[in-house]
Amino acid sequence: MGGLAQFFIDGGIWMAPIGVISVIALAVCVERIYALMVVYNADGKVLGPKVINAVKNHQDSEAIAACDKAGKSALAHVLKNAVAHANGGEEVVATAVEEGVLEVTPNLMKRTSSLGGLASLATLLGLLGTVMGLIEAFKVVAEAPADQKAALMTKAISVAMNTTAFGLIVAIPVTAIYLLLVGTTKKITDDMDVYSLKLENVLRMRNKK
Repeated sequence: MGGLAQFFIDGGIWMAPIGVISVIALAVCVERIYALMVVYNADGKVLGPKVINAVKNHQDSEAIAACDKAGKSALAHVLKNAVAHANGGEEVVATAVEEGVLEVTPNLMKRTSSLGGLASLATLLGLLGTVMGLIEAFKVVAEAPADQKAALMTKAISVAMNTTAFGLIVAIPVTAIYLLLVGTTKKITDDMDVYSLKLENVLRMRNKK
């Protein structure tokens, strides 16, 4: 802990805003990981065929029960909305699917994009700290008394290097998590598109019989 504290002290005032960003980014990462991987996610390869097969066999109540069992997952919400309007005709079902997608999409997208901005901001603040540290180092070379130059140069270089390091320490994992969340969101939206279309086709064929 002592080494970590010294790392922050040597980095100077620029470490504070990067630290604030790291706390905000951590909170957003935890919330988004929980939301996208636990709350709104579902195994589409299991839920989708289960609902579609139930609808094929005119077991709409079983299909809705399967969706309810999946909790708040985005795919379950969209499929349930479609099944609930199964007897309303092709256009009504399509509208129900679209409505379901529009209802869940904001929950999937919110705050994820902010992680990219936070990672960039942490990097830029680190670079700004580096520039300020280098400016101070050049000032020391030009103006400081000879007997103080070594100590002042060390301090200025510590600011330059530590802020860059801390900015990257924050930015790299945040960027990695951002990419993971984007991929998870795409998987959820792809499942909604694929299985809602398959369900629409099944209902269209069923209603024609």
